[in-house]
Amino acid sequence: MGRTTRPVFPRSQVKMAALGERLRDARLRRHVSQEAMAARVGVSRPTLRHLEQGDPSVNLSTLARVLTVLGLEADLDLLAGTDEIGKRLQDLELPQRPHPRKRTSP
Repeated sequence: MGRTTRPVFPRSQVKMAALGERLRDARLRRHVSQEAMAARVGVSRPTLRHLEQGDPSVNLSTLARVLTVLGLEADLDLLAGTDEIGKRLQDLELPQRPHPRKRTSP
């Protein structure tokens, strides 16, 4: 009995497929076969193929290991690195200082 995966939003699926293609391209640029890559990452060839096809059921740790083998682990730091909406929401909760009164000249 396999694991069930919840459906992914269509836009997210497109982005996951694009990520898979970029990972595949990076692997091919390094002249590494799927079999060799899977062995280095410690997964089966079908699992690597699923990742390269953008399958959402592939484990996040598999993605991290693939990035490490490709020498792209620094890219993990870029994920959700700029949370502009979250920062704005947090700033709205900061206490507001009253503006100082302007002094009038005598």
